[in-house]
Amino acid sequence: MTSKGAQVHYTKKFDLSGLPTYKPQHMVSGTIRQSGNNYLGDSPVAKRWETAFQKYQPDVTFQDNLVSSAVGIPSLYTGTADVAPMGREILWDELQGYQRQFNSQPLEVTVTTGSYDVTGWTNALAVFVNKANPLSKLSFSQIDGVFGAARTGVWDGQKWDPTKVRGADKNIRTWGQLGLTGDWADKPIHVYGYTPEYHFGNFVAKEAMQGSSSWNENIKQFANFTRPDGSLAIAGDVFMDELAKDPYGIAYSGIDFLKPGTKALPLSREDGGPFVSMSLDTVQDRSYPLTRSTYYYLIKGQDGKPDPKVKEFLRFVLSREGQQIIQADGKYLPLTADLAREQLQKIS
Repeated sequence: MTSKGAQVHYTKKFDLSGLPTYKPQHMVSGTIRQSGNNYLGDSPVAKRWETAFQKYQPDVTFQDNLVSSAVGIPSLYTGTADVAPMGREILWDELQGYQRQFNSQPLEVTVTTGSYDVTGWTNALAVFVNKANPLSKLSFSQIDGVFGAARTGVWDGQKWDPTKVRGADKNIRTWGQLGLTGDWADKPIHVYGYTPEYHFGNFVAKEAMQGSSSWNENIKQFANFTRPDGSLAIAGDVFMDELAKDPYGIAYSGIDFLKPGTKALPLSREDGGPFVSMSLDTVQDRSYPLTRSTYYYLIKGQDGKPDPKVKEFLRFVLSREGQQIIQADGKYLPLTADLAREQLQKIS
């Protein structure tokens, strides 16, 4: 992982001129304790952010525990961290623990766009079918129909929303229900995916299934495992190999797991389009619907805003200078100017 973290995977230079430059609003001091996303430490990003920020704010120091996103939120609500960098969205149990401790929710700030195809660096997700399948595109409602199941409601944060009910009549279980004809029409859809303990499904559910935790009753789930010879089998590799042999299969995973005999489908949030194919550019500009993000979760003060030194650091991370460090590292992708400004409003 350290070797992979040192590699520059993308050399394309995106136009960052629309991003605001960093100018300190206040001179601050003290230690910022960070706990969470190991990929910031596995790459040079965390240290580069810190060193560059200290040129503007020399009285700030950092204490880092960048071992896993799994430790981020617990570190906030146990008082051992000031900020939790996360390579994924906060999970329901994490939100529950934080709320019980503080009687509020943490402030979520998007700090980078995830990668296009670098495994581990919050890579975008694709929906794949066998290359022999004539299906050419999918909307989110169709993804919901294929991968999801009937539900009586969904969680919206910590609130149960019974208005997002859907019945079994919306299930899509044959290829004919997706518009395929002839020999395909009555063929069953074979669904492949990750075990729920992995967070990839949580992202797909949040984005394309209205946050539902009700999955297709016939989904074939996969996880990493150790083979008898001691080698590690990666879930995405295993089920994408199966998909390449199954003309009636469908799966979601990263584009890095694309296999000969499979293809990724253009996706749309709306039934009428636009349908967007995944590419480095459509992930960076966030027009691709299953683009992912990385986050900083912050403890809010009585005024609803973060500690001044944390605020200044996040202002730097969201600035042109901070995002240039992401671009130079070449794994995560820099934010668009519009999204950066939206995040700055959250901490202003």
